Amino acid sequence: MALEDLSHNFLTGSLEDLVKWARRASMWPASFGLACCAIEMMAAGAADFDLARFGMEVFRNSPRQADLMIVAGRVSQKMAPVLRQVYDQMMEPKWVLAMGVCASSGGMFNNYAIVQGVDQIVPVDVYAPGCPPSPETLMHAILTLHEKVRTGEITRRRDSGAGAALVTPESPWTPEVPTAVRLGTPK
Repeated sequence: MALEDLSHNFLTGSLEDLVKWARRASMWPASFGLACCAIEMMAAGAADFDLARFGMEVFRNSPRQADLMIVAGRVSQKMAPVLRQVYDQMMEPKWVLAMGVCASSGGMFNNYAIVQGVDQIVPVDVYAPGCPPSPETLMHAILTLHEKVRTGEITRRRDSGAGAALVTPESPWTPEVPTAVRLGTPK
């Protein structure tokens, strides 16, 4: 019996909150570093920035052990099927973070060899902007993803159907799209 099959009461409500807490406190990233953004991703995992405080100290090499894919850098057309295969091998629930402008939109490489946005290959939950984004930006994107998991926004979006809807009954002018991390100028 799945958690969704139970009627909502005080026990299942608390159990649901416990499951959400466990999911966000133990995200294990699958590193998919493809370019210069990967250096910043490695720096975020080092001692100066310490992703271990979020339960993410070990980047998994097997997609079967990971539930967060951080796509760091530009994705070539040849790498796109590999990216999709790694995503398909990850266990549910799984999340994707597009790190850098190349992963988000193709960046300055507007040609036939580079995928113009990783969201054409896999569904992206959070975008981290920058060229390359700093480790602080990556950590902010991870905290944004943690907040989306805590509020259940991601599961509602994935259960509602395929992709983003431009007009919804609740908010007729706001499209339901993944969150971009907005930060001020770095110090």
